[in-house]
Amino acid sequence: MAGNSVRERILLAMMAAVRPAVESLGASLHRSPTVAISRDLCPALVVFPENETITERANDRVTRELTVRLVALARTVAPATPETEADRLLTAAHLALLADGNFGGLAMGIREQECEWEVEDADAVAVALPARYRITYRTLANDISIQG
Repeated sequence: MAGNSVRERILLAMMAAVRPAVESLGASLHRSPTVAISRDLCPALVVFPENETITERANDRVTRELTVRLVALARTVAPATPETEADRLLTAAHLALLADGNFGGLAMGIREQECEWEVEDADAVAVALPARYRITYRTLANDISIQG
């Protein structure tokens, strides 16, 4: 039986890296939820793997770029504004991710891509603060579970 792909191991390492920072702020951590995060789970950090591209093939090695979106979710919580709460959560996650930019040797590096702001006026103001990161790593061409 084959092991997990390098991509999955990177995603698991990413979750493990941000978990202490997220939980220290009283937030919950989720990966690719299929339903909306409920009010009682906010503030929250959600990790969404978005896409992966192959950037180079050299002999039996393939260089890949995995784009992951982190979304900090917050609602109005006095005395902080939801924007401030979401920013604090995303800042802590960013610091945790960049502390070991190669995820224990699984990746060649991580680069911040972009950040957006989404504010909704539901029954209470809610903020979603997404930030994208691109993780570069290498595998063998014929086995994505082996680093290249």
